[in-house]
Amino acid sequence: MADDESGYVHRPDTEPQSADVPSTDSETGTEATDGPEFGTSGWILVGMIGVAFLFVPGAILLLPAAQGVISSFGLTLRDAYLVLPLVPAFVLGALAVWSAVRSQSE
Repeated sequence: MADDESGYVHRPDTEPQSADVPSTDSETGTEATDGPEFGTSGWILVGMIGVAFLFVPGAILLLPAAQGVISSFGLTLRDAYLVLPLVPAFVLGALAVWSAVRSQSE
């Protein structure tokens, strides 16, 4: 079966492209782009995801030790456990909408 040539065999272009020649899209004949830049909004989203997935869980672990600070805000420990994850969730939602609107206007 290894010698059977009836199946599909992928044969890429025979000439490799050199690094100094820009690659082109074979269907349209235009230069291929690497895609949109990551930009400022991308880094803001990455930073907020870092806060949401690293800082907030660490803060939740430290909540029992900070009961005095929590009670100074008028919150119980249960309230703090509920509110602390909600803050980055709302901020991430707002950042996602802002990023989508910004990418549509560019």
